[in-house]
Amino acid sequence: MFQGSIVALVTPMHEDGSLDEASLRKLIEFHINEGTDALVVMGTTGESATLNEKEHCHVIRQVVDMVAGRIPVIAGTGANSTSEAIDLTRCAEEAGADACLLVTPYYNKPTQEGLVLHYKTIAEAVDIPQILYNVPGRTACNMLPETVAQLKDVSNIVGVKDATGDMAVGKALIDLSDDNFAVYSGDDATACQLILMGAKGSITVTGNVAPAKNHQMCEKALSGNADGAKAIDDLLQPLHRDLFIESSPIPVKWAVCELGLIEKGIRLPMTWLSQQYESTVQQAMSVAETSKR
Repeated sequence: MFQGSIVALVTPMHEDGSLDEASLRKLIEFHINEGTDALVVMGTTGESATLNEKEHCHVIRQVVDMVAGRIPVIAGTGANSTSEAIDLTRCAEEAGADACLLVTPYYNKPTQEGLVLHYKTIAEAVDIPQILYNVPGRTACNMLPETVAQLKDVSNIVGVKDATGDMAVGKALIDLSDDNFAVYSGDDATACQLILMGAKGSITVTGNVAPAKNHQMCEKALSGNADGAKAIDDLLQPLHRDLFIESSPIPVKWAVCELGLIEKGIRLPMTWLSQQYESTVQQAMSVAETSKR
């Protein structure tokens, strides 16, 4: 079972939008040295929506090779086409990823029955451990806890990432969890609270910028040290808020660039952070005591 601070990794790019593998290696070493517990590659934060399938699989392979078994690698392989999600999930399995993270099908608004069939079909097609991912604010598709209950006992479905930020939903999911099925926060602002309630970790954007502190917060929350976890989380709250001041991953890529870890590269239709917001994100980084590498 994966746990702790699971960073949804940005994908380094040159200014022309091409992939930057040298910065990717630098970024991975940074996270391992800072205590990040696991990496999610090719998730929303990794700009999976703007990479083609060949690039998507290439980045997964590169990260698995660069990490070399030192921490778990979870590959984002969700799609709004079940067949495409199977292809990406199979690619991740062949690359040696430890698990896959599968976002609910976006845009086409499947029914709850469609979600059950979608996930069961992928799980039956590819043996790799799989984590469900619900982020209705981006997908226009909300997977209900009752639907998760129908999927949790599929042998290779091992957890759910809940990015609703709704504690009632989080509690309902935690009530479903057991030794073979974990809940992960997908909302940095409420992650500490959700872990203290029984979630196993945070799949985090903030961890890109303040990995050591986010690891420490998760570690304390997992051990039941609420005061210690909340004290660290208070320092991270400005980042939790301001890394979404424009659509993610726009602010977080700017922040990671400010740390000296990546170049100023992002793919359309995403654009670089608006100048008017730079001081806001910089102030949040100062509160969290991040520093240039």
